[in-house]
Amino acid sequence: MTDHRMRIRRTMVERDAELAIVDEALDQLTGPGPEAGGALLAFSGPAGLGKTTLLAELRRRAHARSCTVLAARGGEQEQSQPFHVARQLIQPQLAGTSEQELRAALGGWYSIVGPALGLCAPEQGAPPDPQGLRDGLDWVLTHLVVKRAPVTLVLDDAHWADPESLSWLAAFAPRAEHLPLLLVVAYRPDELPAHADAFRTLPGRAGQAPLPLAPLTPAAVAALVRDALGDHADDAFCKEAWAVTAGNPFEAVELTAKVRGRGLRPVEENAPQLADLAAAQRGSGLVARLERLGPSTVRFAWACAVLGTAIPQDIAARVAALGTEEAAGATTRLRDARILSAAGSTSDHEPETGLEFVHPLIATGIYRAIPDALRVALHGKAAAAVVDAGLGSSAAARHLLETHPENDPWVVRTLREAAGENLRAGAPDAARRQLARALREPPDFDEQAAVLYELGCASLLTEPANTVNHLRAALAEPFDDPTLRQGIVIRLAQVLAHSDRLAEASESLAREIAQTPDVRARLRLQSEQFMWDAFNAAETDSPARSRRLARLADRLTGRDLTERYVIALRAWDACLRGEPVDVVLHHAGRVLERPFSWAHEDRGFEVPVLAAMVHMYADRPGRAEELFEAGTAEFERQGWRGAHLSFAYSLRAYIRYRRGRLVEAEELARSGLRLAERVGRRTPVHWYAIAILLTTLLARGRVDEAWELAQEHEFGAPFPAAVVFPDSQTVYAELLLARGEVRAAVAELEAVDRRLTPRGIQNPAWCPWQLHLARAVAADDPQRARTLAADAVRRARAFGAPSAIGQALRVAAEVAAPQDRTALLREAVTLLSASPAGYELARALAALGYGLRDADLLTAAVVTARECGADGLVEEATEILTGMGGALPSAPPRADWVTEEEIRAADLAVRSEKEPEPASPDWVLSAACRKLGTDRSGLRAALEAFARSST
Repeated sequence: MTDHRMRIRRTMVERDAELAIVDEALDQLTGPGPEAGGALLAFSGPAGLGKTTLLAELRRRAHARSCTVLAARGGEQEQSQPFHVARQLIQPQLAGTSEQELRAALGGWYSIVGPALGLCAPEQGAPPDPQGLRDGLDWVLTHLVVKRAPVTLVLDDAHWADPESLSWLAAFAPRAEHLPLLLVVAYRPDELPAHADAFRTLPGRAGQAPLPLAPLTPAAVAALVRDALGDHADDAFCKEAWAVTAGNPFEAVELTAKVRGRGLRPVEENAPQLADLAAAQRGSGLVARLERLGPSTVRFAWACAVLGTAIPQDIAARVAALGTEEAAGATTRLRDARILSAAGSTSDHEPETGLEFVHPLIATGIYRAIPDALRVALHGKAAAAVVDAGLGSSAAARHLLETHPENDPWVVRTLREAAGENLRAGAPDAARRQLARALREPPDFDEQAAVLYELGCASLLTEPANTVNHLRAALAEPFDDPTLRQGIVIRLAQVLAHSDRLAEASESLAREIAQTPDVRARLRLQSEQFMWDAFNAAETDSPARSRRLARLADRLTGRDLTERYVIALRAWDACLRGEPVDVVLHHAGRVLERPFSWAHEDRGFEVPVLAAMVHMYADRPGRAEELFEAGTAEFERQGWRGAHLSFAYSLRAYIRYRRGRLVEAEELARSGLRLAERVGRRTPVHWYAIAILLTTLLARGRVDEAWELAQEHEFGAPFPAAVVFPDSQTVYAELLLARGEVRAAVAELEAVDRRLTPRGIQNPAWCPWQLHLARAVAADDPQRARTLAADAVRRARAFGAPSAIGQALRVAAEVAAPQDRTALLREAVTLLSASPAGYELARALAALGYGLRDADLLTAAVVTARECGADGLVEEATEILTGMGGALPSAPPRADWVTEEEIRAADLAVRSEKEPEPASPDWVLSAACRKLGTDRSGLRAALEAFARSST
């Protein structure tokens, strides 16, 4: 056992209360029974109050209870090094593990968290988003905790932890109580960053808020003095020791060591000398004490201060320009002077990690005492030394951030390499800092645009306004690389579009298209422009754009990804405009003849989403779900668990809603909303999540809950400039209508008409605003309502999807003259029974059953609505049925899976698909259509897909 560790145990005075809480938490962690479990402990206090000593004792006690200990320490010099703390915690637990074993242990998370933890090099391709990386780190830590329980995780100097690690741990901290994990942090309260505020407020399992450490009392300082100097130390001397140290344990211990080293007798007559001795521990006194050790030792101490924590002696020697023997001598002298300590280990169970300063106060004092110009030069030498030592460009980058620009190509190259590694590892903020510094070097003339482009890519998620500036500055640079220029323009359009500036995105692409001579490059830019125009709700020349898109797409063969993107946009545009469903599916089929990645490195995911969604509107929701499942899996493999995954969950919820699987739709929509909340409110992903959840809640009959949700999330005007589906303003109007606010609903729906009609968006399957408006005006203007409904029916028939026609017919019947209602509803039921739209079928059955006073139809409506989870419709139809004297349906609900009988009915329909449809619905075939997710015309493909999935 080292003297350092003996001193730790001896100087633990007046910390009995804190140690009792530590013991209680460890007892809970390691004890048997239901009370066993994890906790969070946080200790706070100014520098020198004994946080490190307390944590060292905690670690010793945890080891004594056979706990696995994960330990890390923030460093003042390492704050800009991303995942520095996370690596300290997790790397030692995986040391000696082969790549094959790591891949097996981490599974799909290997390529996501491996680069951040320094376990593997980043792979080429799009990086994980920050939330996906945090989810991966959560999984790794949770897995380690469960596998090596009980676990104590200790983070010292949390205020100096790198932002990436600290924000992750702060978010993870509440989970500690639900795992066999004691998570302990110590920090200086005045220096804790805002993103780690969770540590200030979260109480531990022991019921304790963050525990502030108090200075020692005069009696405690006297005990320390007498323990070190002998019981003969008199009261006046001890009292003065307390006064000059203000009860700071670190300063009190260091003071007694200096008294002993000076051979000073601890009596009252020597008490006046204590003030000067105490001053030598900090500021100018510390510097003077260091200078007395000699120039080479001073240089070595400066080098160590620049390098930070866990200091390799050989690298410090190189930075200080010392030989091996000189460095060893300097190390010995600094240890004897109580400036450097032994290697960073506090127990026999933990490995030594390199040189450390005795206390961070000493490290800070020495670092700040280095002359400014020399400190900058030492950071430059440190950068070169760590690269030569094989520690990589990321380790060098934190030093280069502290240097002055000198027009050095090596600096630019190293910073760009580090930024690329950090960006692919999921640390865009660190990459942004490094690239901003590279720009100030500055880069060579022919590199300037490339660095600006890389900076724009790094700041895309966090600083969209600055990203626009960087990319526009890159375009203003004179350079001859057409591929780089195209990449800059595409990225600029992307960030403008994601900032709700879609018109600017289109204009920037149009300018570049006009001056791009290469045909293939121009086509790529056109595909991007067509995409952002499709999402621009305020586009002024939509019909003209649709004609240009149709002419272009119809002559393309789909030979490469760009052509397939254009064809997919043609399919989407045809869907919105209400062209025949066969045309829509034809173009979508051309796109999907080969695999269509949702996570391509330099493409957005928007076009693959549109290619999937057209299947939903065309009554092929089963195929849409198949595509979304594959896309969601790609997102998860890539580590895209923020906006991308939220979009995937929300749109899958919308598909389930259209199929009438409302319970599943609500679950998925809530999952999408939880992810969207991480991204931010009133962002595009948030609009999608709220609109789809509101639509689902209305279908389930929970109007009040939907309204409360809309109010909570400020769902209403102003609506987004980007196209959202379902259309946000239409959903809001539907909510108003459900609440009986008819006049307000009419105003919103008429605004939708003015917005969509000039753009040629007239497919009621995509936006049924006419149907809602017909219902809203029916009481005051029945003729207008019938005209609106008839026009919606005409448009739905032109599109040709049975679910859209059936929905339009049902609403047309609702506003029609009494004598016309039955025929409309009969046709609606017939069409919907051979469609995948279970909820719309239930509504049509209920309306027809009520109109005919037919108990069998109402019973079918109740059964179908129950299967859908449409609770409000179940209650309404049940009330009518029982009022007519009918019996409630008692048969068990249909199986969720496709039965053999339903497969046979579907197969028979395929073989006789050219025969006229029956006059009355085939309920077995109807169930098959809903479960397979297709209308009758798509049964063949759906059965083939079902057969493939069943093998």
